[in-house]
Amino acid sequence: MNNTLSVEKVGIADLKLVKTPQLIRTSGLGSCVGVIIYDFERKIAGMAHVMLPESSLAKDNNFNPAKYADTAVEKLVSLLVANGAKATSLKAKMAGGAQMFQFSSANELMRIGPRNVSAVRNELDRFNIHIVSEDVGGNSGRTIEFNPTNGILLIKTVNKGTKEI
Repeated sequence: MNNTLSVEKVGIADLKLVKTPQLIRTSGLGSCVGVIIYDFERKIAGMAHVMLPESSLAKDNNFNPAKYADTAVEKLVSLLVANGAKATSLKAKMAGGAQMFQFSSANELMRIGPRNVSAVRNELDRFNIHIVSEDVGGNSGRTIEFNPTNGILLIKTVNKGTKEI
């Protein structure tokens, strides 16, 4: 991870934007998905740390939109466009969605990681945002850092090292 440039940290169920030369990072991605949506020409990027697939899981209408895939992607796109990104130039990268625990039942509700990945893909598709690359699944936690200057997503996976996509 780069420690010389300014890094905007994204918490769990959080989303933020950065512009070059800032970096954006989130830690603790297990079953959660880190989705980065960016406009490479304008050097602006947003990241959301999505915890759950659908806002219909919220207990009331006063929920955090960054927590759910269906509302986080929409909010991120809206913020990016409001801050100068061109909607037709947006691209995405994502990581996370691990199955952190093994369950004896085949209950689909317990497969949060894969459901999060699917929900983020569906939302990106709804906005016609191409997924450039992704590192999803498995059973290890990840920390990710995106650089809007070069479009590289650095992924540090627990016990599996670091890679760039």
